Order: sequence, then C-alpha cells, then structure tokens
Amino acid sequence: MRSGTVVGVALLSLLAVPVPAASAEPRPAPTAVAPPKPDLTGLRSVLRSAMEQGAPGAMARLDDRDTVHRLTLGVADRRTKRALDAGDRFRIGSVTKVFSAVVLLQLVDEGKLSLDAPVNRYLPGLLPDSKITVRHVLSHRSGLYDYTEDMFADTVSGFEAVRAKVFTYRQLIDRSLRHARTTAPGGDYSYSNTNFVVAGMLIEKLTGHSVGTEYQKRIVEPLKLRDTFYVHPDTAIPGVHTRGYLTPDAPATTLVDATRQTVSWAQSAGALVSSTRDVNTFLSALLRGRLTSAEALTQMRRWIPAGTRQAYGLGLRRRDLSCGVSVYGHTGAVQGYYTYAFTSKDGRRSLTALANTSNSARVHNTMLRTLESAFCGTATGTARATATGARRGVVLPYERAEDLASAAARN
Repeated sequence: MRSGTVVGVALLSLLAVPVPAASAEPRPAPTAVAPPKPDLTGLRSVLRSAMEQGAPGAMARLDDRDTVHRLTLGVADRRTKRALDAGDRFRIGSVTKVFSAVVLLQLVDEGKLSLDAPVNRYLPGLLPDSKITVRHVLSHRSGLYDYTEDMFADTVSGFEAVRAKVFTYRQLIDRSLRHARTTAPGGDYSYSNTNFVVAGMLIEKLTGHSVGTEYQKRIVEPLKLRDTFYVHPDTAIPGVHTRGYLTPDAPATTLVDATRQTVSWAQSAGALVSSTRDVNTFLSALLRGRLTSAEALTQMRRWIPAGTRQAYGLGLRRRDLSCGVSVYGHTGAVQGYYTYAFTSKDGRRSLTALANTSNSARVHNTMLRTLESAFCGTATGTARATATGARRGVVLPYERAEDLASAAARN
C-alpha cells in the first residue's frame, strides 16, 4: 500500500525532558503476554501522521509468524518523487548497537571476553577508570559522557561539520573524556554513544578484524541478510535506498538531504545500512536463540530501568506496551532517519518502521505508536491518549530520541 503524497514541513523544536533517575539493580521482565492481532489500519494511520508532521515518507514491515505485512506511504526522494518502497535500504542508526552487542556476546561464548572484566584489561590505558567493565559499557552504566551532546548542539551546522569526516575510535573517545563522567561505574543508566565506540574497539582488538568484517561473518552471512552493509567510511548507501532528510532546528526552514555521509561520528554505535526485512530477520533470530548461547541471551536481558515503561539490557532495549506486551529491540536515530525495530519475546512477531526524517520530536513520538498498533492491536485507552498527545504536539514523558543527541531532536 502506497501513497505518493509529499507534505511540507514546518515543525517546532521541542525541549528536552530528562529520563528519571533509576536504580541500577537488574529487574526481571514482566510476565510474557501474547500479542493480540495487529491493527494494520492503525499502523497505517500512524505512518500517515508521521508524514503530516513532516516526514517525506514512512513505512513499516510486520512479520507475524508466516504472514508479512508491508505498508509504505510517501516518497523516498523529494526531488524525483519516487515512491517509498518496502524493500528500500536505509541507515538504521543505533539499531547497530544490537549488532555490536551480539558480536561481543559471541566473543563471551568463545571465552575471549568476560562481561565483568575491566575494559582496560583488553584495551590497556584507554579509560581513566579501571572499574568500568564491559557490562557497564554495554548497559550504558559506564558514566562516559556522550560526545554527540556537543557535536550536534546545533543540528545542521554540527552535521555539516562531520558529514565527510573520518574519525578514529580514539578521537571520538577523547572527545568524551574532555567531559566529567555522568555517573560512577555501575551507576544509573545514562545513554551514551561513547559506550558503543568502546564496544567497536573491543571487537577489533579481540578479533583482529574490522567491525564490518565481524558483522558480515557472524551475523550477515549466517542469516543470509541481503541488504545489510557496514560501508564506513564510504558515504553512499548501496543499491536502491530511501533518501534521508534532516529537519533544521529553526521552524519553517528547508529539509536538508543527509543521505550521503560517512557516519564516522557513530561507527559501531550507529553506522549500519539495512532494510526492514533484514532487521526483522535479525531481531527474530536473536530472540529465538540463533545468534548466541542461551546464557549470553539471558545476560543480554538483565534489565536496568531506563525511563518510564522501558528498560535496557546489554545493547538491547525493552518496551512495555499499554496492553501488557513487552517488545525487544532498539530505536535508531541518525541524520535523516528514525527507526523503530522491535520483536516479541518469542521472536515470532517483528516490526521495523521507518520515517525518512530526523530531528523532529513530533515524528519520533508518533513513530513510537507503531508498536502499539503492531503488538497491541486496536487502540487501548493508553494508546488513544498517546495519539491525542502527539496530535496536540505534547511531548510524551516516556520517550527520548537519545540515540542521536541534539537539543532540538530530544524530547
């Protein structure tokens, strides 16, 4: 299903609402509840709302056991007016973090890494505190400052300054270490891209290969993913893809085509290219135990509170929906693209949804509602309240676009 409509954009920047402080003690997941039948009409309505709020296009793929639902609206290219296609490739942003975490957990399975060992055991002298462990890094409890906070303090000029740059991991970590730490090692959850830059360094040190090579060998090839690429430091997305459009901070200004970039500012924290099909395949395989040992998956799902109705494990996010269903995956925010990618506890229902814009709190909150439609079915009272708040431009307290820090993009 498609619509070729392009809607003009005039979005107000919304202020940040911090995630409440949370105990760092792991908590069990809620009792599993089977997802009701998905609400495809509601899902399409959410995508339409994202377009009305400024996204040139929006799409979703829902794999529900043996049934596949594909919904697309709008355009992949504002200049040519090419319609968005369900098979288009795009930048998945911080969904990359799940891939990085999986590789490290496989290294744990192979006896090459201990989650509770200091990072400095494997990367001597890298971090100023030898109490920071691998587990702290993967659960965002290292206290390492997120260097993207000041890198993208001004959204467009910050992006243009790094669009073509190639950074080393060390350069990105040095940017973080100029700032005080946000918490003591093992303290409260505090999301930071720096953590998964450290993860990339660990992968490369322990394997002797690039993260791209390890993604390919350990995940892409075994799962036969045909649209997943780590192209860094190249700037182009291979094959047929949707273009991504960055919303400037100032209202009533023109969208910036952000498609071509190195994404070197993110690397192992957010530089993968993929498709809705491949991401669903990956998350389903992960939750069904096809990528790690059962013990590694258990460690990955040791949850730390990460704001209202959500928790974080090791590179994996859990969201608790209004109908009692919990879903597992990650959000992705990279210039030009917002991704929601989650699967059910048994991995048998998976959703990947995309809006080809970013730096819009309204669009980001609206795309959150795709999870309610996909996993909770027809609107509940909570879901209706969520929809009403989004239409009024209300900033919902349980959601932050924290994958890509920016004063205007976070809510």
